[in-house]
This record gives sequence, structure tokens and C-alpha cells, in this order.
Amino acid sequence: MKGTQPAALADGAHCTVVGGTHAGKSGTVTDIKTSKTGHVTVTVVQKDGVRFKTLAKNIVATGKT
Repeated sequence: MKGTQPAALADGAHCTVVGGTHAGKSGTVTDIKTSKTGHVTVTVVQKDGVRFKTLAKNIVATGKT
């Protein structure tokens, strides 16, 4: 179902990227958006401050930080 967020996905949740270009990276979820096409995107902020955007389907939330 497009356009819906997984229940555990929330701003401030720690996550690990399991697919896509950024696979293997982890950080904190911020800026959850749904695009015009219905895909959910998130910005992930790593501990060193580096930010990147990825699709929500490519991440696994591992808990609240």
C-alpha cells in the first residue's frame, strides 16, 4: 500500500538502511514525506552530521534514540 508509513517509523527513530544506494548506513530518521507519486521518503542523519534521503521501504527502524 503506497502512501502509508510503517508504524515504527517516526521522527527521531534510529534506523539502518538495508537497500538502495545507502545500504549499510545508519542514523536518525527526520523529515518524513510522501511524494506526489505516493512513495514515502525520509532524510537520515548520521552521527557525523551527514544527511541523505532514501525511500522508507529501504530502511528498518531499530528503535527510539
